[in-house]
Amino acid sequence: MIQEHHASALHWDFRLERDGVLVSWALPKGLPVDPARNHLAVPTEDHPLEYSRFSGTIPAEEYGGGEVTIWDQGTYDCEKWSDREVMVVLHGERAEGRYVLFPTGKNWMIHRMDPPPDGWEPLPERLSPMLAVPADRPPEGDDWVYEFKWDGIRVLLWVDGGRVRAVTRNGNDTTGSFPELREFGEAVGSAQLLLDGELVALDEHGHPSFSRLQRRLHVTSAGGVRKAAAADPASLMLFDLLHRDGRSLLGAPYRQRRQQLESLGLSGPSWAVTPFFTDDPGSEALRIAAELGMEGVVAKRRDSVYRPGARSRDWVKVKNHRTQEVVVGGWTPGQGNRRNLFGSLLLGLPADGRKGVLRYAGKVGTGFTQAAIEDLLERLRPLARKSSPFDEDLAREVGTDVTWVRPVLVGEVRFSEWTPDHRFRHPVWRGIRADKSPADVDYEP
Repeated sequence: MIQEHHASALHWDFRLERDGVLVSWALPKGLPVDPARNHLAVPTEDHPLEYSRFSGTIPAEEYGGGEVTIWDQGTYDCEKWSDREVMVVLHGERAEGRYVLFPTGKNWMIHRMDPPPDGWEPLPERLSPMLAVPADRPPEGDDWVYEFKWDGIRVLLWVDGGRVRAVTRNGNDTTGSFPELREFGEAVGSAQLLLDGELVALDEHGHPSFSRLQRRLHVTSAGGVRKAAAADPASLMLFDLLHRDGRSLLGAPYRQRRQQLESLGLSGPSWAVTPFFTDDPGSEALRIAAELGMEGVVAKRRDSVYRPGARSRDWVKVKNHRTQEVVVGGWTPGQGNRRNLFGSLLLGLPADGRKGVLRYAGKVGTGFTQAAIEDLLERLRPLARKSSPFDEDLAREVGTDVTWVRPVLVGEVRFSEWTPDHRFRHPVWRGIRADKSPADVDYEP
């Protein structure tokens, strides 16, 4: 029998009847399905046979305190049993096949000897998210459905054995910055999933707040992360399912992926499946998004497959306000109370076909908190260089008292419109985009 045990750390108690007791191992990641990957098996004390029927709550003050459920039961054939090797064939509803347990030091490992089940596919180790094309208005028609566009950090989430790994668009593992994800992984349990979603921080009105999320991303120490999580808790909004229990869903139409995502029942204190609109026209979905303080909507074709890393016209994003991702190319000195800091950042977009060269888009001097200024300077000073990264002479426009930097830091501004010479009008700094690299920055007219 196998029990799912939500104690101080989620694990699965693997128990085999032997000589009148249940010989037991704790499996932190459950039974392996892939013969290429062994799982840790920690020997624990033998349990009485009566424990095979136990499902319930162990009091917190007792050993193993937490929730216990029966994950699977059945019979097994014993092919070998010694101090060095236990080989069995499992006949359960969920656990089937030949397994061997063997010691490696003080702990053991468990290995699946049979091939994976027919049609089983391993989780891809790396994947890039599918991207939407920008538009002024959402497309209309029965072929489209509409989701809210969340003002946060896009992540793909690998969930395996109750553990989560969250990776941003530029491939950075951001799991450690969001301890809320541990509870989400434990709630998923034994399911093996690859999900697409957004990490957001909500304000006191329940609206996504990019500035609150910025505060979370600027914390590095473990203690600081815990304090930041308490002050500005993050939420996980899920909108796509790409892999489920050994089956890739990349080639399945969106409507099927959505149905499977909703069937998982992923709703908790800091995670949910984002709502979507199927009967309302796109203009109405955009109006509702504006009323709720959302960034906008993403329209998706019902039958669209998931194309990793592609910017596809099967997905269309429409914003309620204008924002643009930018690359910082330098700064000008500040005045007054910012005399020893910077006055404005010089912003650009990657020049077509010229790596490391920027097309100037304007400067921004508002929207910074004191903490943001200090954090930016700490990031920018090591990037200082003698020459300008821009493709034009800016001396007349920005002066000569400029500190140029290597164009690697990505941020985001909000602005009213583009001027005829493609400069920002009334830009306001929103924050660093640690989830983006310069190669991810596209001009959004």
